Amino acid sequence: MWPFRKYPRDWHDAEDLAASYLWRRGYKILHRNLRLDRFELDIVVQKGDTVVFVEVRSRTNDAVSTPEETVQYTKRQHLRAAAKRYLARYGQQDLYYRFDVIGVVMPPGKRPKIKHYENAFTMDA
Repeated sequence: MWPFRKYPRDWHDAEDLAASYLWRRGYKILHRNLRLDRFELDIVVQKGDTVVFVEVRSRTNDAVSTPEETVQYTKRQHLRAAAKRYLARYGQQDLYYRFDVIGVVMPPGKRPKIKHYENAFTMDA
């Protein structure tokens, strides 16, 4: 049997931190880790008349690249596809929708740093 690598659950902790961050800023958490066919939305929140699809990225350090820089073309395409499925299932015509990215840097033994990028990209490719 192959040895299984035990990955730290940093990504899960980062999503918890991001959800808490958003809640403290007045966002209502609608969904977490929402599976839509083969796609997933990390967090879906609402504030006023805007629903936000939030992608959470984490790193233990940002020396090489920041977490938010890892949301490349393919990942954005997957998030757009998930959003389209979300709109087909839950969408309302009187709301606005946007994509945000939250980067969390979690250095061992230090306090995490959170960066929130509102309207990080659009539905258009």
